[in-house]
Amino acid sequence: MSASSSRKWPYTRHEEFVETLREAAAKWFRDNHKKAQHGREYCLAEHCMWPENIICDEVVEYVCKKEISPHTWLHSGLSSQAMLFNLMGPLVTREDYEPLEKALAGIDIIWSGGKKTVACFEYQNQKVFNEVQPTSIDLHLRGKGGDSLFIEAKLKEPDFGGCSKIKAGDCEGRSPCPSRLNSCYLHSIGIEYWQVVTDLGFDKTRLFNGEICPFANYYQFFREVLFALCNDGTFILLHDERNPAFLRRSATGEPEGGLWPFLYEAIPHSLRHRVGRLTIQSLMEEIQESPKHQDWIYEFKAKYGME
Repeated sequence: MSASSSRKWPYTRHEEFVETLREAAAKWFRDNHKKAQHGREYCLAEHCMWPENIICDEVVEYVCKKEISPHTWLHSGLSSQAMLFNLMGPLVTREDYEPLEKALAGIDIIWSGGKKTVACFEYQNQKVFNEVQPTSIDLHLRGKGGDSLFIEAKLKEPDFGGCSKIKAGDCEGRSPCPSRLNSCYLHSIGIEYWQVVTDLGFDKTRLFNGEICPFANYYQFFREVLFALCNDGTFILLHDERNPAFLRRSATGEPEGGLWPFLYEAIPHSLRHRVGRLTIQSLMEEIQESPKHQDWIYEFKAKYGME
């Protein structure tokens, strides 16, 4: 046996997962007579066609009424923003959060919604870190008891975004924690990430005591987790269980790697009950059990190849 033929990655490759999404999106656009881009059939022909990427008309009306900023690729069948509108949008417009409550209970997070729940897609608050460009989280839900959820949705994404100051040439990626904080450009201009890291005890974890800055590659993750915790909320990563970037499983189904188990280790033990991972599939299953959403949930399953 040659060396090349014996080399085999025992897990699903990320590119294979993305191809599954592309095929499902292209089929859904064809079956629903949508005009797609030539050579990129999983994407609608023009950005202005994004409403045709949303299953429920009531959700399109909600997005327009609330003037929610559309992402650049909202017209793509692989858009995580479109996926979130399609999955969570009807729960918001119909004020029915019971499926979400049940799915969260399955990961030991107790949250109660209801008629008084306040929902905000693309939630921002510039004051939390004294930022220039405010942190934006995909969906904020403040439940009837005042408990807040901050949901970050991932579909095809292979990672969490890194700090742009490294690519800009303003940082070498060396960790400034704990005694070199002024070597961080963002800290020097008054942005308070490192102050919050210290206040919440992240600086005591192993990842924050290494040579490489945790924000270098995982800027988005820690920025959003810190943001949620500062707002007395719970951070939820909502992702496709088939995406191996976030959780890689063995042939027997056991977790063996991925960004989530690695980064979760950097959450102080006292705060881990306020940081959770929820799969799209587990929420979808709870929605499917509800008689209130039978008009769209099967279309969602078809659109994302989850039948």
